[in-house]
Amino acid sequence: MFPPMANPNLEIKATEFERLVRDWILKQGGELTSLEVTHDAKVEAYDSTYQIDVLAKFQAFAGAEFTVLIECKKYRSAVERELVQVLHDKVRSVGAHKGMLFATSGFQSGAIKYATAHGIALVSIIDGAATYETRSAFPIAAKPPAWLNLPKYALWHVGENDAGNISMRSLGRTDTEINEMLGH
Repeated sequence: MFPPMANPNLEIKATEFERLVRDWILKQGGELTSLEVTHDAKVEAYDSTYQIDVLAKFQAFAGAEFTVLIECKKYRSAVERELVQVLHDKVRSVGAHKGMLFATSGFQSGAIKYATAHGIALVSIIDGAATYETRSAFPIAAKPPAWLNLPKYALWHVGENDAGNISMRSLGRTDTEINEMLGH
């Protein structure tokens, strides 16, 4: 059995993936004022115009404005350090406050180390059925029962802890409302 974070065959189209991320970001912004989340945004910078998969702008702390650049990567292999570096460069060039990279295939250790050092958030999206655990002698054959009503996708923050080990924290599962928006 391979870890669910390493499944490169997540059944989701690239645009559907980007919209899922947009909708998840919108859902997370409950307390923020002036939250604006745009899919497939063009952002002007001093050196170029950048295409950003998801752009989030909001106000917090009595009116301070924040900009978050979010890239979505649907790859067959783990995201490499260079892609995190490119996002970091875009964040600096645009003058954004944060960068986030969502991936369906996980991240190489060099990407995680670079992201941790430069404040880039990494998020893995996995098949929701992978959140089902069993003590079966044959775990590959064990399928979750239908009555569990598992979500289509689950999200995990990927980072590095103080000891230099890769750490993961659940960011939740996409709920029925988001799945319905996407037509699932």
